[in-house]
Amino acid sequence: MVKVSLLCFVSCFGVLFSIMSLSLQKTHLLSALLSLEAMTLNLFILLLSVCSGVGMEGEMCLVLITMGACEASLGLAVLVSLIRAHGNDYVSSFSCHKC
Repeated sequence: MVKVSLLCFVSCFGVLFSIMSLSLQKTHLLSALLSLEAMTLNLFILLLSVCSGVGMEGEMCLVLITMGACEASLGLAVLVSLIRAHGNDYVSSFSCHKC
C-alpha cells in the first residue's frame, strides 16, 4: 500500500510539473506537444495506481494506451502540417489571419 501511495504522489508531481512546463513553452510547438505527452503518461501512471485496488488494471491500461497513441499521432500530424504550411514550428509565427 505504501508503494501505491508513493506512485500516486510521484505521478501527481509529474502532472503538475508537466502543466508548469506546458505553460512556460512559448517558442516551439514541439516542446508543447512533448509536455502534453508527459502529462498523458503521468496521468496513465496515476490512473493505473488508483485502479490497482479495484481490479480493472487491464481494461484501463488498454484504453489509456490507445488514447495516448491517438493523441501522439494527432499531435505529430498537426506538427508536420504546420511546418509544411509555415516553414517552422515557432508559436509566435502562427496567426489566425494567415489561415
